[in-house]
Amino acid sequence: MTEGDAGGGPGTPRTYARRWLFLLVVGLLSCSNATLWLSFAPVADVIAQHFLLSMEQVNWLSLIYFAVAIPSGIVAIWVLDSVGLRAAVSQTLPLAFSGTGGPLRLDIGAMASCADQGLPVALDSGTAVGWLEVGVPCGLEWAAAFGLSLQTILGAWLNFLGSALRALPCMAVGIPNPFAFFMAGQSLCALAQTLVISPAKLAALWFPEHQRATANMIATMSNPLGVLVANLLSLALVKKGEDIPLMLGVYIIPASLACLLATTCIWESVPPIPPSAGAASSTSEKFLPGLLLLLQNKAYVILAMCFGGGIGVFSSFSALLEQILCVSGYSSEFSGLCGALFIVFGILGALILGLYVDQTKHFTEATKIGLCLASLACVAFSLVAQLQGQAIVLAAICSLLGLFGFAVAPVAMELAIECSFPVGEGAATGLVFVLGQAEGVLITVLLTALTVRRTDPSFSTCQHGEDSLDWTVSLLLMAGLCTLFTCVLVLFFHTPYRRLQAESGELPPPRRPSPTPKPPPEAPQKAPALPAPLEDPRDCDQGPV
Repeated sequence: MTEGDAGGGPGTPRTYARRWLFLLVVGLLSCSNATLWLSFAPVADVIAQHFLLSMEQVNWLSLIYFAVAIPSGIVAIWVLDSVGLRAAVSQTLPLAFSGTGGPLRLDIGAMASCADQGLPVALDSGTAVGWLEVGVPCGLEWAAAFGLSLQTILGAWLNFLGSALRALPCMAVGIPNPFAFFMAGQSLCALAQTLVISPAKLAALWFPEHQRATANMIATMSNPLGVLVANLLSLALVKKGEDIPLMLGVYIIPASLACLLATTCIWESVPPIPPSAGAASSTSEKFLPGLLLLLQNKAYVILAMCFGGGIGVFSSFSALLEQILCVSGYSSEFSGLCGALFIVFGILGALILGLYVDQTKHFTEATKIGLCLASLACVAFSLVAQLQGQAIVLAAICSLLGLFGFAVAPVAMELAIECSFPVGEGAATGLVFVLGQAEGVLITVLLTALTVRRTDPSFSTCQHGEDSLDWTVSLLLMAGLCTLFTCVLVLFFHTPYRRLQAESGELPPPRRPSPTPKPPPEAPQKAPALPAPLEDPRDCDQGPV
């Protein structure tokens, strides 16, 4: 079950093959959650007509994710880095020796009582540090010790229950208010989104440093992959109102599979032995002290605000793409194609950039260059989207926007951890996620508020009796915001890679002060002789010793 640990001592960092299974489960859960988020949007007109709902009500089935994610995201950060992360005081604890041949001194704080339980101790006599291999968690609540796995399992169950609750109005007869069931199901799915362990946290705890960016990329890109699946699958399944039960039933399948795998396969929060020094120090700061450190970290604040703003711009782009293009005469099918190209090329770019960064560790350079190119693509889109008959150019621009913009997301999350170490990964990436959601809501509301009714002849293909709107000011504002966030990040963001330095020994992670003052040093004394090893009873009849 281990890789790369042959010949290493008990304290050697190890990797476990089951880390790929955990990555698969988290990726499937994230993908399923994203499909549930946007499953109604591609067929909004059919949903509204079949259930006698307004378009505003159908839009709220997607917007509820933002409304729930912001407050519950803050709570999830606390759970991840305050409760769940106690598990990192895991089954492997560092031991310090008082000297060669001297007595063993256990420096494990509140876990010292574990030594009274007859736990096996594996020592590496050739080094100054050994590892205490603990069979069961000691001195911790069971739920706290397995907090990360329980949190993810809870998210999987909420995701499954939400998908089933959405389908209830189509399965039962005589339900008076189906919209209430839809909103309740979407709310449970939105809450589940914040409970799933963050990709950066999973990569930090289970993967070695040369695989972290790739693992983070795979788990992160599973979310836009789910968005792509929802856009294609809903349109393929629903042609008329009678097809809606089939669509809702199909979306239950991946949710139930993710729930089953999470419940049966995620049985531990952290590996028995960390894969890197950074993983061993993953819980150095509690929630509130860590949050204060983040707010005092200039580099992190700049990255969180600018990259969070970038997340907001891309969220607005995805949500308003069809409305922007239809006023220039482009069909809904073409808008869907542009959205699909945006996601597909984003996943491709993330794969390439993740592999590159894993080998070179150029987090800052990759983030800055990617955002600069994405800003140029955003400016080009804001100009070309107002022209008619530019389908090929628009498709190419959307592809480039995804290639450069989406690809930066997992790398920027890794960079947030590097510049904020030793603050927990859950807090470092979760705060960026919450800021991105909040800025996405503000930017979307602002862009829609700045639209005006067109006075010139219209080529609009917008449906549902919508007025032809002029998006010129909104598009220029979107391009300006994207450029502003990029310029601030490029000019003012500078940081060392603190986690990598800690793992290489250049910057050892800070330790908490001892609760009691240390006694004054005593004069050196002769180390007491160690007790003679016990003889094997089978050797007792072999003559005198």
